[in-house]
Amino acid sequence: MSMPCEVAVKSVVPAIRAGLAKELIQTYELKQNDVANLLGVTQTAVSKYTRNVRGGVVAINKTEEIQQMITATAKTLTNGELSRRQLAIRFCEICRLVREKGLMCELCKRSNPTIDISQCLLCMNHSDSSKCLSDI
Repeated sequence: MSMPCEVAVKSVVPAIRAGLAKELIQTYELKQNDVANLLGVTQTAVSKYTRNVRGGVVAINKTEEIQQMITATAKTLTNGELSRRQLAIRFCEICRLVREKGLMCELCKRSNPTIDISQCLLCMNHSDSSKCLSDI
């Protein structure tokens, strides 16, 4: 059984990186090497993100609020206003929003078919984790 954070690491984090990589290249016309340095990944990873080879499992770009966070993060990265620590915090904020919006539910279900995603509130309700995964 995979925990939601494990699913997020494999799907949401790459989707966030892909969104940032595309934004940084398309909007700010950065080179792949520069994007790789900003994101702390390899140039090869950036290439895969931009070609939709990696990071496309969760469609975060279709949610306006998440896309706005990606855009704002890209802007602060290019301005040099975001430390590595702040970038990590921003990733967590975006990931939390992805989870709260239920964009990861189907992936959790694939990871653990016994989960009843209509009853699982783990990602959508941080205040009461006793309601989470009650049917497992």
